[in-house]
Amino acid sequence: MTAGPREPVVLTVVIDTAGRLDRYLAEALELSRTAAARLIAERCVFVSGAPARPSFVPPRGTEITVVFPEKAPRRLVAAADIPVTVVHEDDDLIVVDKPAGLVVHPAPGHWDDTLVNALAARGLALGGGAEDRPGIVHRLDKDTSGLLVVAKSERAHRTLGAALAARQVKRRYAALAWGHVGERRVAAALARHPKDRKRMAVTHEGGRHAATAFETIARGRTADLVRCTLETGRTHQIRVHLSSIGHPVVGDTTYGGSQTGRSDATRPEADALLRATPRQALHAAWLELPHPATGKTLDLRSEWPADLRPALALAVGDASLLEESKPLRYLGFFDSGPAT
Repeated sequence: MTAGPREPVVLTVVIDTAGRLDRYLAEALELSRTAAARLIAERCVFVSGAPARPSFVPPRGTEITVVFPEKAPRRLVAAADIPVTVVHEDDDLIVVDKPAGLVVHPAPGHWDDTLVNALAARGLALGGGAEDRPGIVHRLDKDTSGLLVVAKSERAHRTLGAALAARQVKRRYAALAWGHVGERRVAAALARHPKDRKRMAVTHEGGRHAATAFETIARGRTADLVRCTLETGRTHQIRVHLSSIGHPVVGDTTYGGSQTGRSDATRPEADALLRATPRQALHAAWLELPHPATGKTLDLRSEWPADLRPALALAVGDASLLEESKPLRYLGFFDSGPAT
C-alpha cells in the first residue's frame, strides 16, 4: 500500500544569506538538490500562498510552506560495472574504500556512474535515505578517497544516522596540508559562499556549526601529514577549515591548495610536491562506528592511497615510504588520537 501524504512543513528563514530556494530547501529539509528541485517543480512549495520558483532568494523572515505529495515507489537505480573495494559487509551494512574520482550517489551529470550504481551491480538492496541516494549515511567529495558506510535497510540507516548525530561515529581523515598545522581545534560555522554556490565558506552570521580537530602526525619542510577528526560533518568541512587557518589541503584547487604561496628557499620543494599531487591530498582513513544491530564497535582503517604515495614521501622527506606497504601505520597515524 502506498503511504499517504506527509503533513505540510512550514519554514521561516532566519538568516540573511539563504541563497536560492532549491538550495535552501535541500539544506533545511536534508534533501538532495534534485529532490528539492522536484518539490518546487511539482508546485509543492509555496511563498505567500503562491507556488515558488527555484531561483527565488527568500529574505530573512520569509515563511515557506512545503506540501509533500503522496509518496511514490522508489525509483530503481541503474547498475554499473564499476570496481569497488569492500572492507566490511554484513546483513546490515557495507563499508567501501571509495576511490578518488567516484561520485557517491546519482545527481545531475552523474546518473549512472556513481558508487550507488556500483553497489546496485553487486545486487545489493540498499535501505533508507532519499530516493536518489539510497542507503547513504554520510558522503565523501568526488575527489576524496577512503572509507564510507552504506546501510542495507531502513532500520540500519535510521540507527546509523542517529549514531552520527550523537557523535558516536568517529571519522578521521589523513591530509597533506601546506605549512605547519600543529595541534588545534577549529570551530567555525559554514555556509554556501555568497558569490560561488559550489563552494562553502566560514561565516559569522547564520551558517551551520562545524568543528574539526587537527593534529600533525609527520612534519615536512613545506607541508605536514595531518590527522583531521570530524566533530560535525558539513560539506567540504575539512578543506574549508584548513584553508581558513592558512593551511589548505595540498592539491585542492577549490580552496587554495593548488598554490604553494612560497617565495623562499623551500619554493622548489613546494613546487615539486604540488607536481606530485594529482588531486586533493585528503583520504578518509579511519572509521569507528557502533554496529546498528549489535552495538559492537567496528574499527575500520584504510591505508594512504597509491596515487598520493609520491606526494607523501616528498612532503615528509622520506623516500622509503614509496616502498612501505602501510605508510600511515608506519608514521603513527593510527595511534591514539584526540578525544571527540
